[in-house]
Amino acid sequence: MTPASDAAATPSSSLVERLARQLGASASAQTIYGTPVERDGVTVIPVARAIYGFGGGGGSKVSEGEGSGGGASMALTPVGYIELTEGRSRFRPIRGSVVPLVAVSGLVALLLLRNVPRLLRQNR
Repeated sequence: MTPASDAAATPSSSLVERLARQLGASASAQTIYGTPVERDGVTVIPVARAIYGFGGGGGSKVSEGEGSGGGASMALTPVGYIELTEGRSRFRPIRGSVVPLVAVSGLVALLLLRNVPRLLRQNR
């Protein structure tokens, strides 16, 4: 590598390293499982799915200067909870409304597509 390419690699690689450290600091059991809640002898521990993403880049041109940038994102989606009762544990998934919504959307699309030929004949 040339000195110019070394200089271009350093800002973006250090940016990516900083982003990775910050995301790593937030990846803990507390982030994924949440704070346990206890009531009447039953403990509930929330469970989430975590998705992390990050990226960065940089460039350098002698005539135009140099630049770098990056970003990071984290998404937590609740997936269920662990129920602790009388020394036993049980995972209880959270059922979303996505499946019924997809089924209804598919049915509506099917009905619309089924009537397209008739609508085309009427417009002639």
